Amino acid sequence: MAFYPLQISGLVLGFLGMVGTLATTLLPQWRVSAFIGSNIIVFERLWEGLWMNCIRQAQVRLQCKFYNSLLALPPALEAARALMCVAVALSLIALLIGICGMKQIQCTSSDERVKAYLLGTSGVLFILTGIFVLIPVCWTANIIIRDFYNPAVHIGQKRELGAALFLGWASTAVLFIGGGLLCGFCCCNRKKQEHRYPAPGYCVPHTDERRNVTVLGKTSTTYV
Repeated sequence: MAFYPLQISGLVLGFLGMVGTLATTLLPQWRVSAFIGSNIIVFERLWEGLWMNCIRQAQVRLQCKFYNSLLALPPALEAARALMCVAVALSLIALLIGICGMKQIQCTSSDERVKAYLLGTSGVLFILTGIFVLIPVCWTANIIIRDFYNPAVHIGQKRELGAALFLGWASTAVLFIGGGLLCGFCCCNRKKQEHRYPAPGYCVPHTDERRNVTVLGKTSTTYV
C-alpha cells in the first residue's frame, strides 16, 4: 500500500488529538479567577471545569469538589459536557477503525481498497471529533469574554480563559490535520486504483482482411 507514512502520521495525530480531547474534558481549568484591581496580594485562585471546581489558597494544597447536582448546572455547562463526551467516544471509535485499516492488520480484509475506505472513515470521524470539541470550547470562551467586559458583572465573578480551553483548541487543530491526512490518503489510493484498473471501453470487432480477399478470389474464379 502506497503512501504508508501518510497514514502513520494521520493515526499518530489522531491519537494525540484523542488524548488532548480526554484531557480537555477532565481538566478543571476551563474558567479561572480573574485578578482585577490594584491589590497584588492574592490569597486564593478558583478553577471551574465541566465536572468540578477547585480552589487553591495561599500555602494550602489544592482542594477540588465535584458538582453536587446535575440538574442544577447551567444549560451551557450541560451542553458542553454532552458534546465533550461524544467527542471522546468518536475519537476512540475513529482510532479503532484507523487501526483496523492498517496494512499489517489482517482482522478485516487484505483488500487495499477496503483498508483505504476504513482509513478514510477514520479521518472523517477525527474531523467530526474536532468539530464537537471546537463548539463547547468556543462557546465557553465567548461567555467568559462577554462577562469579563460586562460592567454589570461583579469583579469577583469575572473569569478568564483557562488552560483547558487552549488545550481544546490545540487538540482541534491536531484532529483536523490528522483527519485530513487520512482522508487524503484515501483519495490518493482511490486515484491509484483507477489508474491501475482503467474502465473498460467499447471494443470494435476486428475483421481479417486477408480472409475476405481469399473468399472474394474464390468466388470470382470462372470455368470455361
